[in-house]
Amino acid sequence: MKTIQTLALVALAGTASLAHAATWSDSFLGYRYGTQFHEPSNTKDVRKHVLQYSQASGYAFGQNFVNLDILQSDKNDPSSGGDTGATEFYLTYRHQLHLGKLLERDLSFGPVKEVAFTAGFDLNTKNTTFAPRKRLLVAGPTLKFNVPNNGFFDLSLLAGKEWNHCGLASCTDHEHGFDNQLILSAAWGLPFQAGPVPLKFQGFINYNTDKGKDYAGVKTEAETLMRTSLMVDVGQMAAGRKNTLLVGVGYEMWLNKFGNHATAAGVTKPGINTYAPTLQMEWHF
Repeated sequence: MKTIQTLALVALAGTASLAHAATWSDSFLGYRYGTQFHEPSNTKDVRKHVLQYSQASGYAFGQNFVNLDILQSDKNDPSSGGDTGATEFYLTYRHQLHLGKLLERDLSFGPVKEVAFTAGFDLNTKNTTFAPRKRLLVAGPTLKFNVPNNGFFDLSLLAGKEWNHCGLASCTDHEHGFDNQLILSAAWGLPFQAGPVPLKFQGFINYNTDKGKDYAGVKTEAETLMRTSLMVDVGQMAAGRKNTLLVGVGYEMWLNKFGNHATAAGVTKPGINTYAPTLQMEWHF
């Protein structure tokens, strides 16, 4: 794991000097809304407004991806003190080093067009009584598949190491380092045409193995998170401007959220699973 962490940090550090050499870039501001989100140990449905900034860019030997979600809950997911709904910031960064380009070799096989090394991190904070401060470091190989219409499909197997904070008095370990875990991750963006309507099916799914015991010494369980959406390219239909304004519907499925499953007494926690339809919009620039 130390070797993987070192490789991840080297790859991340190397992106700074390469940022000026970007060959393509796509940025967007997004919004999504849903009323059926859940939080661990909370029996209530939570309404959330989510503002999103996302950017993907490429350079000669790879690509970068950064995403920031700002999630505003209603009062059913209260902030510390309980006067308003909680606000969460969640930052994700991934860098891919394309090994075929770096080594000047054709690494394609079957439907796979390139093999990459991926490294990155997740950071979050939320103003609840729990007061999480997640720091997740990931690294591992990625297969990049050849798909039509300038779309993409990536499949990664990442090693992950997480550190987090628990502000509850019941937690026996307030600054906790979880066990190493494996993360199987797929991400896709697939444009297609349905008659005269330009569409895009996009999203990701992560399957995380358990990460040992939590803040109270309770064993975590494997976790699955999927966010996917079907978007209509309204900008192309209305003004002939492709990939500028997209509107559609999405769906979030989150099982054993954050690895939660049961209490120390063995009772299954409420709120650990989410099945939430969403409305979504993206403005690309």
